[in-house]
Amino acid sequence: MRRFSEGFLGYALAVLFCLAIVGLFLLITPQSRTEHIPRVDYSMTLAQLRRTAPYEVRAPEPVPANWVPNSSTLDPGGHTTWRLGFATADRSHALLAQSDEPAASFASRMANSDRTTGTRQINGVTWQERVRPDKNQRTLVNVQPDVTIVVTGQADWQELTTLAASLRPRLTSR
Repeated sequence: MRRFSEGFLGYALAVLFCLAIVGLFLLITPQSRTEHIPRVDYSMTLAQLRRTAPYEVRAPEPVPANWVPNSSTLDPGGHTTWRLGFATADRSHALLAQSDEPAASFASRMANSDRTTGTRQINGVTWQERVRPDKNQRTLVNVQPDVTIVVTGQADWQELTTLAASLRPRLTSR
């Protein structure tokens, strides 16, 4: 009996026994196969933005069907910037960002590119298209006198267009 508790054979048997226990544990433990995407309520951030933004705020109304808002951040620093992230119906990522930061730097930073590759008409408004192929990122940019609106992400052009088309002005509550 002492031969099995010493040397390489004893070590190998102990490792196999531990692996068998772990395997059995994994088999009997219930595993969730459902997707979990965190959902955020961005209404408070939007309300704060409406009170503090020096520009006309735009937000999706309604949120596109089967999209899940999963992040919302407001940076009221030197420039008022809001970012609202979504998991799209196809489970890609789309981000709405708007700011009164100078248009060129804000749009280039959000798009990871300063090169316009085309334009697109959405609800009668011209949006710049930008592409960053190495990051699989597509971006729509709308520059207005007091605000720059960026819709970007790994979502396809149709999904980004859907988000841009859903944007409606929200009156400031100042």
